[in-house]
Amino acid sequence: MRVGIIGLGFRLGYLARVFSAARSDFEIVGYVDPAPAGLPYATEHGVPVGRQFDSLETLIDEGNLDLLMVGSPNHLHLDHIRIGLERGMKIFAEKPVVTSVDDTMALAELIAKYGSDNVMVGLVLRYAPLYVDLRRAQAAGQLGDIASIEASEHIPPYHGAFFMRDWRRYAKYSGSFMLEKCCHDLDLYNGVMGCRPRYVASFGGRRSFTPENAPQDQGANDLTEYYRKPSGWQGSDKVFDSDGDIIDFQTAIVQYENGAALTFHTNMNVPDDFRRFAVIGAKGMAEGDFIRNYLHITDARTKDRLEDKTYQTSGLSQHYGADEQMAEDILKHVLEGAPLPVSVTDALEAGLLALSMDEAMRNKSVVDMGPIWQRFDAALGRGR
Repeated sequence: MRVGIIGLGFRLGYLARVFSAARSDFEIVGYVDPAPAGLPYATEHGVPVGRQFDSLETLIDEGNLDLLMVGSPNHLHLDHIRIGLERGMKIFAEKPVVTSVDDTMALAELIAKYGSDNVMVGLVLRYAPLYVDLRRAQAAGQLGDIASIEASEHIPPYHGAFFMRDWRRYAKYSGSFMLEKCCHDLDLYNGVMGCRPRYVASFGGRRSFTPENAPQDQGANDLTEYYRKPSGWQGSDKVFDSDGDIIDFQTAIVQYENGAALTFHTNMNVPDDFRRFAVIGAKGMAEGDFIRNYLHITDARTKDRLEDKTYQTSGLSQHYGADEQMAEDILKHVLEGAPLPVSVTDALEAGLLALSMDEAMRNKSVVDMGPIWQRFDAALGRGR
C-alpha cells in the first residue's frame, strides 16, 4: 500500500508505525516536510520511508499513492486537503480538520463536490473499546433518553507544558486549545446525544501556566518534567512565561437540539489526570474514564450494576487501545470500502462546537448555533 505524508511530525511518525503494524505492505513512498520531527520515530521502528518531496503536488503526481496522510499544522489542512481532493486522492487528516468557521464552510463545499468518503479523520477515540461499549449499552436501551452529560478532558502538567512550548500555543496555527485537544471528546458526546448542539456558554483563561506560578526552587522542583514531551516546529523553552495565546482551563455548558445538556471541563495542569464522563438517561447512567480504564452502567430504577468493566491497553496505543483499531478500519475503508464509525462531517460539527465555545468565552455570551448550522448545511448542499 503506497502512502504519502505531508507534515511528518510526531503524531504521523507514530501513526506510520501503527498503520504499518496493521498491514505489512504499508509503505511511505514519500513525504513533504522541511523538518520532519517524526521521521526518526518511524524509521527506528522499521517503517519504510521514501524520499522527501518539495511539494505536495509533486508527491501526488509522482507517488502513485493509495492514501495521502495530512499531519501538517492545523491551519494548513484545508489547502492540503483541497490539493489532494482535486487530484483524486483518498485522504486521512489528523484532527482538528480545520481551524475556523470560514475554513469549515470551505471544506464542506469541497465535500459536497468530491464526496465525504474521500476524507477520513483521526478522531481516534471513536474506536476506543470503552466508547464502543458505551454506545452498545445505549443502543441496547440501558440508558434510555439522555438527559445530561458531565464530561472532562484533563491533562497532566508535563503535557500542558508541551502545549505552552509547541506551535499549538498560537491560536492562529491550532485554532484554539478547545479545538485542538478537545474536539475528540466533543465528537464523542455529540454522538451520544444523536443531534446537534444549539446553545453554548463558556468561560476560561490562563491561571496555572503564568509567571507567578513558575517553580522558584529548582532543587525542590525538577523542571525537566516540563520538557518531557518534545516540541517540534516553532518550539520554545518557555513554559510559565509562554508567549502563546491559548488558555489552560475552560468550562462550557451546551444545550442540544433535543433539550439535553452537556457540561464540559478541560484543564492542562491536572497532576492526577482523568478523562471521564457521566452520561445520565431516563433508564440508567453510564460512568467511565478513558485514563482510569473503567465503565459502569447502573439501572436507574433498581440501582443494579448492569456492567462493571475494566480495560487493558497495549504498549503501542497512545489512546486507550483505539489507535490500532482506527488503523485497521481506515485501511479497510481505503481498500475495501468498509464503513467507519466517524465521518469528516462529524469532525467538522465537533469543530464548530469547539469554535462556538471559544466565541462564547471571548464575548461572555450565549451563542446560538442555529445560523451556523444553516450555513453549514448550505455549504454541504443539503437542507435541514
